[in-house]
Amino acid sequence: NMRSSMQTRSFSKCKNQAGFTLIEIMVALTLIAIAMGTLVKTAGSHTHSVVLLKQKTLAHYVAMNEITKLQVTDEWPSTGKKNDSSKMADHEWFWTREIEAVLDPITGKPSDKLRQVTLTVFASAERKQNMNKLIAYIAKPAAKTQN
Repeated sequence: NMRSSMQTRSFSKCKNQAGFTLIEIMVALTLIAIAMGTLVKTAGSHTHSVVLLKQKTLAHYVAMNEITKLQVTDEWPSTGKKNDSSKMADHEWFWTREIEAVLDPITGKPSDKLRQVTLTVFASAERKQNMNKLIAYIAKPAAKTQN
């Protein structure tokens, strides 16, 4: 009789320790929820970074295209500021182009053979968020000789 009583106690101790308590389950679920929240936040941040990088790359291409247009024409651009836009990758990019005369290092006067072009590209017409800024120099086209 004593033997069966010991077996019952021993069995009941094992039975009580076989599962998890409610508190242990709640702690585990809380940790999983925190981990999942962090993963979702990291994935969202990564997606935003990829989109921003794509926009900055396209804005750089827009700036390069506009400067190349100035370099391939035979026109000598006048100094000053101009606002305009260009379309690329199904998006309208707004830009500001500023052309300045470069000072001759010897005379200290504006050079008649070199211009500095600063092209700033924006994602919207408000021109608040600068996506890319490119500075280039263009030389005055050589005079064409007539045959």
